[in-house]
Amino acid sequence: MKSWNFKKKGLLAALLILLAIGGVLYKLADRYLIEHVEMRVTAAENTLANGKENGGGSSDDWSYRSSDINISIRQVETGEGKEKITYYVADVQLQNGASLSSAFAKNAFGRNIIEHTSVIAANNNALFAINGDYYGFRSDGVIIRNGILYRNEPARTGLALYADGTIKSYDETKKTAASLLADGVTQTYSFGPALVLEGKVASDLEQVKIDTNFGNRSIQGANPRTGIGLISANHYLFVVVDGRKEGYSAGMTLSQFAQLFKELGATEAYNLDGGGSSTMVFQGRVVNNPLGKETERGVSDILYVATP
Repeated sequence: MKSWNFKKKGLLAALLILLAIGGVLYKLADRYLIEHVEMRVTAAENTLANGKENGGGSSDDWSYRSSDINISIRQVETGEGKEKITYYVADVQLQNGASLSSAFAKNAFGRNIIEHTSVIAANNNALFAINGDYYGFRSDGVIIRNGILYRNEPARTGLALYADGTIKSYDETKKTAASLLADGVTQTYSFGPALVLEGKVASDLEQVKIDTNFGNRSIQGANPRTGIGLISANHYLFVVVDGRKEGYSAGMTLSQFAQLFKELGATEAYNLDGGGSSTMVFQGRVVNNPLGKETERGVSDILYVATP
């Protein structure tokens, strides 16, 4: 009888352990894998007005030119061996600042809702696109997209895109969402850090921390990067740096990334989600080589220029 009681206690203990493990696994899946749709988004809400229509433009694999849009992309390689870095610079000039739109994966706002950048771009008729801030990985930040406020949980240094074609970094905890909208903000991104402020490289970039969530890799050191910069109103720079692939591209540190934007003439610049998310799409083609594996990672959102 004592032996049977001992076995029952052992089985009960094993069952309790399994239940505990199952509970932990469910919580992790719920936090990082299971989709949580908070709001469905219509096609109209995914796109801002794109200025006057035109009769189309001329293009090739690396450029597009029309009366409203001028896009020029180039691939740059520096260094050799372990120090080699490969990155892509898109110079984008628009007649109307509202031509920059954003879109959510699966046309839904919420956590853990992802699609490849190229898929979101195709679904929204994007001429040019980059990955955004992966807002769906976290539950805080101020998220305004195409003039609509979706989340209002101030937490960090954000980026505001204005209808007049300018961009500016700001402290989310010191500026209300209502005032942003009143000032003509069409998009906000909550990642960071700010890279260039009023023509000067931001300080203490190597000490910046964005997130400390489970599974979130440090943004310090050389990594793939995605960033947006501004030369003047309606004249943007988008840079995607590949990385973590020896002999192809080592990636960049935040300081290197900021310095690059300054050298390219940016007066303002901001760091978006990087790593395997870093993707640039042009006319349906993935321009860069994510992680040197030619494989995209799902993201929650994109920033794009719609095809006229």
